[in-house]
Amino acid sequence: MQYKIAPMLDLARSFDVLVIGGGNAGLCAAMTASRAGASVLLLESSPEVFRGGNSRHTRDIRYMHDGATDFVTGAYSEEEFWEDLCRVTHGETTEPLARLTIRESVDLGDWMPAHGVRWQRPLRGTLHLARTNVFFLGGGKAMINAYYDTARKLGVEVAYAAEVRELDVREGEFRAATVAFGGSSREVRAKCVVVAAGGFEANIAWLKEYWGEAADNFVIRGTPYNRGLMLRKLLDHRVQPVGNPREFHAVAVDARAPKFDGGIVTRLDSLPFGIVVNRDARRFYDEGEDFWPKRYAIWGGLIARQPGQVAYSIGDARAVGRFMPSVFPAVEAGSIPEVAASLGLDPAGLTATVGAFNRSVRPGSFDPASLDDCRTEGLDPPKSHWALPIDRPPFWAYPLRPGITFTYLGVTVDECARVVMQAGRPSSNVFAAGEVMAGNILGRGYLAGFGLTIGTVFGRIAGREAAHHALR
Repeated sequence: MQYKIAPMLDLARSFDVLVIGGGNAGLCAAMTASRAGASVLLLESSPEVFRGGNSRHTRDIRYMHDGATDFVTGAYSEEEFWEDLCRVTHGETTEPLARLTIRESVDLGDWMPAHGVRWQRPLRGTLHLARTNVFFLGGGKAMINAYYDTARKLGVEVAYAAEVRELDVREGEFRAATVAFGGSSREVRAKCVVVAAGGFEANIAWLKEYWGEAADNFVIRGTPYNRGLMLRKLLDHRVQPVGNPREFHAVAVDARAPKFDGGIVTRLDSLPFGIVVNRDARRFYDEGEDFWPKRYAIWGGLIARQPGQVAYSIGDARAVGRFMPSVFPAVEAGSIPEVAASLGLDPAGLTATVGAFNRSVRPGSFDPASLDDCRTEGLDPPKSHWALPIDRPPFWAYPLRPGITFTYLGVTVDECARVVMQAGRPSSNVFAAGEVMAGNILGRGYLAGFGLTIGTVFGRIAGREAAHHALR
């Protein structure tokens, strides 16, 4: 690898490629464009210490591969990947772009280490991801640090705390960006732009346009810097929107988590090993519907639609040690009425709900590693797998809130990562990658590790195509 020595940052000069957003997708675009010979400026709106957007909270990526390695336990074919995606999205995906993402992921096992990422050997646990996903040693923060180091060595110039306020786009062609940086407003010119600035999940006022006052109860588990300004500007410039503005990737997080930036450690994995009730002490969904990686991301949306946007995961001694606990301690008690009182729930109501659940459980062979035959009968909603009576003290509970990761409203792109204007034609020099365009592929639902797959694949495509445009 030949490294370049980057000059002192000079925003007054023109660049070949401007990348807006310094998370995984933006970094992949910047590194790829720089390797192709383009001069690249990357603008990150956060301070350096918080660089990386939501990517610094990640820990694994899903990718297509032919067989087992030191870091995955078996093959994951294109068709299985596609079937998994169709299952969680219920078919709400753009097949050509989804297939492209899957196929282009095949070399990530080698490409990412070539850019500084180190893999971790697979571990056992409740995630069931050792075959389909590969994990980063040190997590997303280590991945982001490695990418920034590689980008610097490749000559990519980076400005932190640099917020793009305006885009000069005329008839679908990018001219310049207005950037707030160093206490002043600067105009940055480039031959093309890659927008990789995320969604609008940290913009509560925008969420309220679709969710009303319920949005005040949402927890934003990722960066507070994803306020959707670039998404709004692109839509204002008549880029074609994609995705349902009410849909988002959201999981159940501990209700005691911070409003922003709590990350993955606030997620609750306990749900399949007990029951989940709302504030009326009633169950509202099948906790054992499918393996956790394919169903965990539905729970944020489910809780968002419950009264007060709150729910409670409840179980007993049988489940202790079977899941990754929250960073906050569980509420524990010697009886279900005591648990209810500690949570502010109606003790009689919760006792009745647990009793009805226990009576409906049918004996089976409990196995967290398979879709076992431990289920309920005659209960609505049912619990399809991993159903065991909740009758062995001590009892425990966690309060839950919807933890929003990213929103699905985005901009339409083509297979070259060019944004598509409302007139139906692609822009010649405006590209998008990452969460800002993920709605093309994720109309609803989620697969663990797939957001990073989309960002990596389309980041590389955007960087390649932007450099090609700038250097031709």
